[in-house]
Amino acid sequence: MIPTAPNFVVFAGTSHPELSKEVAKDLKVKLGKISIQRFPDQEIFLEVLEDVSNKDVYVIQSLAFAPNEYLMELLIMVDALKRASARRITAVIPYYGYCRQDRQDKPQVPITAKLVADLLQKAGVACIIAADLHAGQVQGFFDIPVINLQCMPLLAKVFRKFETDELVVVTPDVGSIKLGRDYANHLNVGFAVVNKQRLKAGEVEALQVIGDVKGKDVLLADDMCSTGETLTSAAKACREKGAKRIWASMTHGLFVGEALPLINQSCIEALITTNTVPFKGLAEKTTKNVHVASAAPLFARAILNLAT
Repeated sequence: MIPTAPNFVVFAGTSHPELSKEVAKDLKVKLGKISIQRFPDQEIFLEVLEDVSNKDVYVIQSLAFAPNEYLMELLIMVDALKRASARRITAVIPYYGYCRQDRQDKPQVPITAKLVADLLQKAGVACIIAADLHAGQVQGFFDIPVINLQCMPLLAKVFRKFETDELVVVTPDVGSIKLGRDYANHLNVGFAVVNKQRLKAGEVEALQVIGDVKGKDVLLADDMCSTGETLTSAAKACREKGAKRIWASMTHGLFVGEALPLINQSCIEALITTNTVPFKGLAEKTTKNVHVASAAPLFARAILNLAT
């Protein structure tokens, strides 16, 4: 049970206030008071408006859609809290921005996910809580604890409400094989993979389906959907191999640019995602059924486990 006067404070950045409020509600606490403003030249000015001395502090900030701005805001918040004598600062990052830049796939390019990890640690973050990091090696970029929450059971629970006939879980690319196997094992169904070749950023050509989908229903499972190219190419490949009904599930529904119109024109019947990134303003852009499962209880439970 949560103490009547918990010795921790939860603060929210400006990236996802709805999720922050849900987490605070689940924890039965009020969000910490903080003032975040912009100077005329758009520099961030921040002031902590309550006592955090010798308290554990949790800062919720999802690094999606404007990652540069929200990352800088998070770093400034952490610095302010450290200077206000907070005992331990945990960054709750539902979507870890720059997570796909996790290795050098060609010479003379940065490993930006590692740089972000260095910046967070240097600022004073003592622990990270994230959800479905794009690559496991991101955890190794930190010298502090990283709690990587798994949203698959939450999404699978929503998917069980659909009536399916001989279901198979399909991953849109080989990079999601482990996640796909987890879905398949959890749902006790078959498993297949779409092998793809990326032509250039944002454009993907699906080559072949490895596994049997003919005459079966398909659940496409991935950790995120950005432009929708990978997802719709995989759906097309499955349909060409004889798949019947097709659904798609992902933790982080970014749906940037023309992603939703592209999905609207595809053979995908419905989308299942979480609210690790804001979905506001996107719903009216899709004609598909969209089911958004709240990840707030997962983050609230993780915070409570650390705080007690």
